[in-house]
Amino acid sequence: MQDSRRIFIDSNIMIYAYSGTEKNKQQISRKLIKENHTVISTQVLQEIANTLSRKFKIAYSSIEQILHECILDNDILHLNRQDTIFKACNIACQYQFSFYDSLIIAAALETNCRYLYSEDLQHKQIIEGLLTIINPYN
Repeated sequence: MQDSRRIFIDSNIMIYAYSGTEKNKQQISRKLIKENHTVISTQVLQEIANTLSRKFKIAYSSIEQILHECILDNDILHLNRQDTIFKACNIACQYQFSFYDSLIIAAALETNCRYLYSEDLQHKQIIEGLLTIINPYN
């Protein structure tokens, strides 16, 4: 059963929470995380590490600390399993999303989230009649 208070946070939202480059987005992201029952997945952690290393040139020792904070700041860390991967394949086929976007959506559905907050997907699109995508910066 879905929990209307549980929201899934995509990696781009998490990165804004830790980046000082766009203060408005940083404040919105931090407020979302602080005021809701938030969920991230292992994929989100992987994407955060990759982006912080490649784009922001942050040392992995600092990235490790940020990842620990991400885990603590969110209520649930979803471990993507084979069922998640197969569900992502079905979503990618049905909605024509990239595999990695579909994997985020699959994890959000598996954790019974009502909302997926992402800057990269279509604002207000509804997936499988269960999950609404929200761009919090719109």
